[in-house]
Amino acid sequence: MEGQRKTALTKTTKIIRMFMYATGLMIGYFEPLHLGHMRSILAAAGQAKALHIVITAHPAPHPDFHITLQDKARWLQMACADLPFIHVHTSHEIELPLHDSFHDITIDIPASNAKLQRLNDALDLPPETILFMAENHPLAQSTMSHRLRMPVVTTPLQPEFDSFAIAGNPVAHWSAIHPEARGDYTKTVAIVGGESSGKTTLVHKLANYYGASYALEMGRLYVGTDLGGSEVGLQYSDYSPIALDHAQAIREATAVATAPVTIIDTDFVTTQAFCEEYENRTHPFVATCIDEFRLDYTIMLDNNTPWVDDGMRSLGTDDARGRFEQRLVDIFARHHIQPHLIDEPDYDARYQQAIHFIDQYVFNKKL
Repeated sequence: MEGQRKTALTKTTKIIRMFMYATGLMIGYFEPLHLGHMRSILAAAGQAKALHIVITAHPAPHPDFHITLQDKARWLQMACADLPFIHVHTSHEIELPLHDSFHDITIDIPASNAKLQRLNDALDLPPETILFMAENHPLAQSTMSHRLRMPVVTTPLQPEFDSFAIAGNPVAHWSAIHPEARGDYTKTVAIVGGESSGKTTLVHKLANYYGASYALEMGRLYVGTDLGGSEVGLQYSDYSPIALDHAQAIREATAVATAPVTIIDTDFVTTQAFCEEYENRTHPFVATCIDEFRLDYTIMLDNNTPWVDDGMRSLGTDDARGRFEQRLVDIFARHHIQPHLIDEPDYDARYQQAIHFIDQYVFNKKL
């Protein structure tokens, strides 16, 4: 009986495969890649033994996010990493029209066929390749599809995922964005300031308020893991690994971003300020990190809160705190960074001001 069941299943599988297309093609700008895209891709992949996805440049990219073709290729490559029958390509050859609806676009069939031919030649696709399109696309209509050089097969509509709306306001449609793309659509907000200014507490409060991922202060962790919990052994050679650890922490936090904002405890400017304070010289590697790993926004807390000695901090006098704060200001200016200053001495007022800033600049709320 078991052998008969296996034989029946094998025959059924062969029958299903007989009705699959050999090669399928999908074209889109996938900016951002969202769950509706993936459901359409999976629907097409279920009908073709090999599915080629061609990513094109968005004709009107969102001004708040710098997204490259390589970014989009990475999202899809990672999303489909365990689906070897899906092949991802990028191309500037095919341009898709930007529209609010399919009623306001004009289709040029000869031009479309010429582009499809060039794309077919570039990818060396077999002549029987199927073009997969959403069932409401104008080219999928019988009056158009029979004039194309490729047969058209439609994928089901995903009405809950409006690609135009998602592209126009990714923050408002955060839950629809595919997890692989969210790292490029979260904005990093660094909380900086002198010692005992309440940075870390504010980081945790904001992360909880927004349900956001966060990166901890790597200098503090490094002192605990590599220097025995005290800055006594801190020296010039330690600032490179601290900066590298911080870069990796930011990368990891944004890669698993759970909200349109990712909170960063201190920044590379702070690391440079400590180097200049303790070593009396600028660290070139840290300076490079400031410019290369640019954060989106910086909130700077004034050093006008009570000093709290936790056994690790060492700049507790008014003169030392003022001097360090000025170092931060100077380094920001040196690297053309304009932090948003919060100078309220009350901790809760600082928290409320930080929320106000993030709501306005990350979530685009009218306040």
